[in-house]
Amino acid sequence: MIRIAPYDPGWPARAELEIVRWQEQLGDALVACHHIGSTAVPGLDAKPIIDVLSEFVDETAMDGARTTIEGMGYEWLGAFGLPRRRYCRRNDSKTGARRVQAHGYVSGDTEIRRHLAFRDLLRKEPQTRDAYAAVKRRCAQTSPDGASYGACKSGWITETEARALKEQI
Repeated sequence: MIRIAPYDPGWPARAELEIVRWQEQLGDALVACHHIGSTAVPGLDAKPIIDVLSEFVDETAMDGARTTIEGMGYEWLGAFGLPRRRYCRRNDSKTGARRVQAHGYVSGDTEIRRHLAFRDLLRKEPQTRDAYAAVKRRCAQTSPDGASYGACKSGWITETEARALKEQI
């Protein structure tokens, strides 16, 4: 079952601590790190997992960071179904609960703009944020696992992302 938690005002601070870790550990390999996903939107209920998007200078730097990232306690899963992405996750060592998901892209990749545009639209429009919260709650109640939960939300997200990208132009 998918657990959606009420918004936690501590999520941004936890994300910032993780971003600082990435910047300190990976230095010149990174262009920037961003807090993305539902925990990056004030007032939005979410799965209590921080999402970080890391922009790498190039693909060599991104793939070359694997050992360092694994040393930071992450499980490296490579593209994990999305070309050009490198996906890593870090679980709590005591409980096994997922704590952070990290999505790496080469700077300039269109996926970066898509993630940031969606996040920024939800931050800017409370009515869109609240509509997304309703979709998330409905999908969490009807989806037995992460894959079906994601599929349930995908139509709404795709439509909203398209609007967010159009408004950025």
